[in-house]
Amino acid sequence: MASPITIRLGARARRRIAQEGVQAADVAIVPAAAGGPKGLILHGIDTWLFGEWLANAPRERRLIGASIGAWRMAASVLADPVAAHKRLAHHYIHQTYPAKVDAAYITRHVRGMLDEALGGHGSEVLRHPLHRLSVITARGIGPLAQTRGVRWREMAGFLLAAAGNAVARARLARAMERVIFHDARDPGDWLRERFDAFDTRFAALSEENLRAALLASGSIPLLLEAVTDIPGAPAGTYWDGGLVDYHLHLPYRRDAGLVLYPHFNDHIVPGWLDKSMPWRRARDEALDNVVLVAPSPSFLASLPNRKMPDRGDFKHYGQDHAARIRDWTFAVGESERMAEVLARWVEKPDLQQTSDF
Repeated sequence: MASPITIRLGARARRRIAQEGVQAADVAIVPAAAGGPKGLILHGIDTWLFGEWLANAPRERRLIGASIGAWRMAASVLADPVAAHKRLAHHYIHQTYPAKVDAAYITRHVRGMLDEALGGHGSEVLRHPLHRLSVITARGIGPLAQTRGVRWREMAGFLLAAAGNAVARARLARAMERVIFHDARDPGDWLRERFDAFDTRFAALSEENLRAALLASGSIPLLLEAVTDIPGAPAGTYWDGGLVDYHLHLPYRRDAGLVLYPHFNDHIVPGWLDKSMPWRRARDEALDNVVLVAPSPSFLASLPNRKMPDRGDFKHYGQDHAARIRDWTFAVGESERMAEVLARWVEKPDLQQTSDF
């Protein structure tokens, strides 16, 4: 039977695993991509990873995410990560909307969904003894700093940003910058030296800004309202972190440990606007110490509609919420198969079952 997962390795990760196997104690960073409902397909791996495997090898680790990835990593830092991931999956699956809604309605709904997922335990994120959360957001600069909640200004600003990005990703840095909300106990030194065209600012997570940072990280332009003036952060307007860091193409090789990256794709796309540009997929030395685990094509073909859940399902199913909820629930249940195979692989890694970046 075909495997439900694919595994890709950076060169340094491959050498290390060949010599030492896969040790949970070697995992220093866990990234989590933006991608909305696609993150649901990683539910099984998330619960196994943080409920069992990594939990049995305690060490300081950096958990970093954008958008739904930030929400997944926040759940992973709570005192009971398995319960938190189950809450997140349940409330994400069961979100429903009328046929016609505006950004204010969706924002209220998403804010409530975030509160349900945190389950009143948000302050635990700041107290985990070893895991350090970082939440990536995008802050508007240039024209996008002047939107003031006016829809046409926002639309015009993003059209200009998209046009610039089509020419070169570096031009997107004229429209937005990266702001990382990080655990105050982890200054994020590995990210402070410039590694791409974007300015990166840092703000310490606190009880006053945790909820706003998580909401901002998932605030899709034009679909949700932007989050403004977050406490403890640079003044301004904040949107979905996936705009700048869709699949988190970060300088991982600066860390001596392994990077275990559960991902819904077998490749890394730098920014959300780069999705349709395959020539911008990351293949560089930054991924040297990365172990990327993704659903296999055969596994995806076994799911409803022969694919993982995605945002297009809201349109595909329309007001047939029951059908979408049924199919998303099925996909989440099937994700347990991915976790089972990954658990066997880390126990006895077969490098012939892997590929390179």
